[in-house]
Amino acid sequence: MLRYLNGGESHGKGLIAILEGVPSGLPLTADDINHDLARRQKGYGRGGRMRIEQDRVEFLSGVRKGFTLGTPVTLHVANRDWENWKEIMAPEPGPPVTEKVVTCPRPGHADLVGAIKYNHRDIRNVLEKASARETAIRVAVGGVAKRLLAEFGLQVYSYTLEIGGVRASLAGLTTEQAFRQAEESEVRCPDPESSAKMVERIREAKQKGDTLGGVFEVVVTNPPIGLGSYAQWDRRLTARLAMALMSIQAMKGVEVGMGFEAARRFGSEVHDEIFYDPKAGFIRGSNNAGGLEGGITTGQPIVLRTAMKPISTLYAPKKSVDILTKEPVEATIERSDICTVPAAGVVGEAVVAYEVAAAMVEKFGGDTLVEMRRNFDAYQAYVRDF
Repeated sequence: MLRYLNGGESHGKGLIAILEGVPSGLPLTADDINHDLARRQKGYGRGGRMRIEQDRVEFLSGVRKGFTLGTPVTLHVANRDWENWKEIMAPEPGPPVTEKVVTCPRPGHADLVGAIKYNHRDIRNVLEKASARETAIRVAVGGVAKRLLAEFGLQVYSYTLEIGGVRASLAGLTTEQAFRQAEESEVRCPDPESSAKMVERIREAKQKGDTLGGVFEVVVTNPPIGLGSYAQWDRRLTARLAMALMSIQAMKGVEVGMGFEAARRFGSEVHDEIFYDPKAGFIRGSNNAGGLEGGITTGQPIVLRTAMKPISTLYAPKKSVDILTKEPVEATIERSDICTVPAAGVVGEAVVAYEVAAAMVEKFGGDTLVEMRRNFDAYQAYVRDF
């Protein structure tokens, strides 16, 4: 099975993940991951932290001479800002910290509930791990997953559909075309007209000291039929993908395929008709299901949309209460962004890639890439002849 744990604080020395279950013999270099780390840092509306960090991955174990060994892959992303926080975030015992102490929780953040749950009187102990800075290491893990999926012809794409009420049109665009056009946009939106309007909306929010959320779409192309299972609730790939996307900071909703629109239509307008082609096997006339039925992939592209709320840190802060004095105050202002929907799409790619890669490892197994590919090819032949 594929699994990982991550650790590290936003202003700590760095972020780390240990990824277990990657088959041996997978070609893998830092460049495979660094491209996505750089994409995550871009986007109109990002804050000052992105001018400090230049995220790069370092392999600490599990990779030798450009190939995985079959042992746990340890990934490390350094925090350059650590140099400015050494004393405040030092792990060694010392005098009480008096600088950068946080006692005024931000509405919408993990601040208050986290402080109560873990009995912290300095909310920095919460926000350092709850911070979206953590997504850098998840993008690194997703980069390994993408590399594995690419060996079997699967690609993972994302683009922005909406920011601050401005919606993009994808009319006439294939997934690949939408992705390519999005990569040329400051907000990763494939619709140039909507892209310009989104930038203006973000500019307006910045002037007001406010923030904006939006919606991004992730698409996985060329998945095989049969990933996931209906046999047990926690094996349904639909549920695992939704959980993965909802685990990203600030996410509030996930749609699969037609999503909530399916609830407004007749069944005759929703379900994807089945046809048979002697060469291709079973095929569908549409993909309203988003590539998933009964928690199992149908062979159609996996289509997922995620709604992100506005970031919790406002430069015109909302009302709060000091956790020590219980006096009314304005919420803490941590250095932050105005809008991170473009970056969130890249993180979405990573978490989706990881879950699909985990499902591939479960389905096709193998300690080596050669063994996994042999199992995959035999299964594909079985599906064609079914």
